[in-house]
Amino acid sequence: MNFLQSLQNPQVKAWKKLTTKKGRDQSGLFLAEGFHLVEEALKKEGTVKELIVRERVELPDHFYTSDIEVTTVTDEISEAISETEHSQGIFAVCKQTAQDFSAEKNGRFLLIDAVQDPGNIGTMIRTADAAGIDAVILGKGSADPYNAKVLRSAQGSHFHLPIVKMDLQEAINELKKQRIPFYGTALEGAETYHSAPSESPFALLLGNEGAGVSMEWLSQTDKNLFIPLYGKSESLNVAVAAGILLYHLRG
Repeated sequence: MNFLQSLQNPQVKAWKKLTTKKGRDQSGLFLAEGFHLVEEALKKEGTVKELIVRERVELPDHFYTSDIEVTTVTDEISEAISETEHSQGIFAVCKQTAQDFSAEKNGRFLLIDAVQDPGNIGTMIRTADAAGIDAVILGKGSADPYNAKVLRSAQGSHFHLPIVKMDLQEAINELKKQRIPFYGTALEGAETYHSAPSESPFALLLGNEGAGVSMEWLSQTDKNLFIPLYGKSESLNVAVAAGILLYHLRG
């Protein structure tokens, strides 16, 4: 087990870069922080490249780490790479899993168009996981799925289902090739979500918190849906809407 004490150590500098999108994109790695996320990462074979543990923090006995490098660091280093207010002092350097999207005829898919809030993205990924969705597809303009806030909001769901960053048109073309019913979300020219059948397969597209789904994509859907508002609120949070619609569509 290694013990690092200097912030100037090249390895520490490499970890620090993983707190930025540029660093994550260049390395193909990301940091999972906290006991729960690290445990979920360890369950997915081949995901964890290295564990980082603050001195005086003990690894639980049920964490399988025999073939993974573990590095102990000082409080100062732990604080430098942490993105939480009260760090638990445990981190996993994880590989971003390259995902090729290929729509299965009986699949269920969530497509996300330019949703920018990390908390919303993480909650949508977690909700998709809970609803048994086969893949989450993130289009351009969406928050980085490996952002620390996204990871915390998703609560380990990154390690349970494919999360694919790709051009939405390519994904839509693949869905149409497989004749998978494709639903958008809109306020105008849409039908109440109850009008959509609760059956598989399906693909659901949700959009930006303010602007909604781009008309470029709405013009290609089989049907656009809306959720009725019975109170005085002008809109629903996009992640809440995702939960309502995903659970209705899957039946």
